[in-house]
Amino acid sequence: MSLPPEKASELKQIIHQQLLKMDVHGRIREVLAETIREELAPEHQQLSTEDLIKALRQRGIIDDVMKELKFVTDVNEKERTSAPKPSTHFVDREPPVLKKTNIDPTRRYLYLQVLGGKAFLEHLQEPEPLPGQICSTFTLCLHFRNQRFRSKPIPCACEPDFQDGFLLEVHKDSLGDGSKMVDATTMLSICDPVHMVLIKTDTFGETTLVASYFLEWRSVLAAENGITNVAVELLGVGTESKVSVGVLNIRLEMYPQLNKTLSSEITNTQFTLERQKTAEKERLFLVYAKQWWREYLQIRPTHNTRLVKIFAQDENGVNRPVCSYVRPLRAGRLLDTPRQAARFVSVLGYERAPVIGGGGGKQEQWCTLLAFLCRNKGDCEDHANLLCSLLLGFGLEAFVCVGTKAKGVPHTWVMTCGSDGTITFWESLTGHRYIHRPINPDDPPLVEQPKPLYPYRTIGCIFNHQKFFGNCQPSDAVEVCVFDLHNESKWKPMSAEAIKSVCPPGATSSVPPFPPLCASTMDAAVTSNEIEVQLRILVSEHRKDLGLSTVWDDQLSYLLSPALAAYELERTTGVSAGNEEFQDAVRRAVPDGHTFKGFPIHFVHRNARRAFATCLRSPFCEEIICCRGDQVRLAVRVRVFTYPESACAVWIMFACKYRSVL
Repeated sequence: MSLPPEKASELKQIIHQQLLKMDVHGRIREVLAETIREELAPEHQQLSTEDLIKALRQRGIIDDVMKELKFVTDVNEKERTSAPKPSTHFVDREPPVLKKTNIDPTRRYLYLQVLGGKAFLEHLQEPEPLPGQICSTFTLCLHFRNQRFRSKPIPCACEPDFQDGFLLEVHKDSLGDGSKMVDATTMLSICDPVHMVLIKTDTFGETTLVASYFLEWRSVLAAENGITNVAVELLGVGTESKVSVGVLNIRLEMYPQLNKTLSSEITNTQFTLERQKTAEKERLFLVYAKQWWREYLQIRPTHNTRLVKIFAQDENGVNRPVCSYVRPLRAGRLLDTPRQAARFVSVLGYERAPVIGGGGGKQEQWCTLLAFLCRNKGDCEDHANLLCSLLLGFGLEAFVCVGTKAKGVPHTWVMTCGSDGTITFWESLTGHRYIHRPINPDDPPLVEQPKPLYPYRTIGCIFNHQKFFGNCQPSDAVEVCVFDLHNESKWKPMSAEAIKSVCPPGATSSVPPFPPLCASTMDAAVTSNEIEVQLRILVSEHRKDLGLSTVWDDQLSYLLSPALAAYELERTTGVSAGNEEFQDAVRRAVPDGHTFKGFPIHFVHRNARRAFATCLRSPFCEEIICCRGDQVRLAVRVRVFTYPESACAVWIMFACKYRSVL
């Protein structure tokens, strides 16, 4: 790369100034004197340049100089050829690497810096991670006005070294005001908080929700110079929602600087008014909900045993109306069909909310959407709320159903009402769909009744973002339930106005706005290859322990791909295709007198060792992996299908062919 003469002289000047600043010349003279005195034998009076550089490198002087020199990459060439990228977050490291980001000077930005954490006492005894050692990490996820950010993972410690900066656009996707520079007064009316979720990832890749916090950023509007520092105390989740888990130091700054800041009295008055307004709306809704429940119980005394859920606790232990957990959610171009949305929700991990102590009681915790997506797993309620929101986004009339499965286990699932009256149940944990045909208990015994295929036993209530219905039919058994929602003798409705007052799009609400879905950052081909290579090693080692050699058949492995693609297609669409070609290819690949065995299995995680241990528990798979015989050839194929967020469906197929010896 050649530089113009003026640039070259400028660069030389910068380097010269840096060397003077660090007194590098003096340090070189010291090293030179030391080297001549200590390391040079009397008969060698010549000191080569290589000897001197070696001595400087050994003493770390060259490394010090390179660390001090800060280079800014000029990306103008790249920017001229590529489309402008949206503002995104960048990370300040030491030494600082300056990155460029597109900032529109006519827009207002909030620059949020996380400058370390302290008092994460659970990690007080955490040893310092060795270089290259895998350790547990913290990741901070943010959502603000339809923008999402994620910090770099940092090692868990009592004082975690968060050093991240996030550039939040204050007027993002707002109605008509996006092109106008917002002033402090207008920003004071923007009551959306910055939702911060702290996730811990252990050494096995398992995620845990540590804290969920709503940051009130508008205090910066009253700060001098438009800069304020805040110490945010993070509280735990679920049963630990009153326990402090740590403190984050946060710095807030407005870009460009405000011409006129507000007084702290004005901002505090605004916050107080908003809190009072929200509290009053919530109080009135609670009064209405109590009255509704009294009326519901008067219909039939047995109604008090039905699962009619009006409020649910979020991860912070706050009671919210269940209708506020659902909202029409459009996935942009990330999901194309409602069935694909059901498949996406089903591959998000399932994990019951953790409970301390025994007794088998179910811990109540309905997560906010950001906490569910960032953790990448949740309970059946989280899955059902997300699936219902996506189906509403696709224009369907969808409801979340609250009821029980076999043995009276509480459960939630999703229901859609077709315009022709067809009722379809969607199981959010598996993606399965069931058509509901009610049994008429008044029919004569000889009349053939439909046999329900779904696992649901009872249903207490259904709801979405605008409606809530309590089941007041004589029996709450799903199989005899009639979903005529306009008939108040079967379904007792709540007032739509009452629901609207506490659920968005109401004016002021304590309910967090929904974040947008993010595209997967995973490379499906690379991930598939990595898992496949790890499985080959695990199989070879396992067979070696049994005293068996392993010969892989790459062609046979490749032939398994169409089967895995067909399995995923069937899970997504319910349509099976391509099986004839797969069977024909296998018949051609397996010679006469040989036997072929194959075993497909499906996972929603990417841990090869864990998957292999699960496979060995199946006698069919174990038979393939431990196959003995003449001319045994083994094959394995992995296919990872990526979905939004970090969700993925992992299909693995083990196969073998061998000569049949009778």
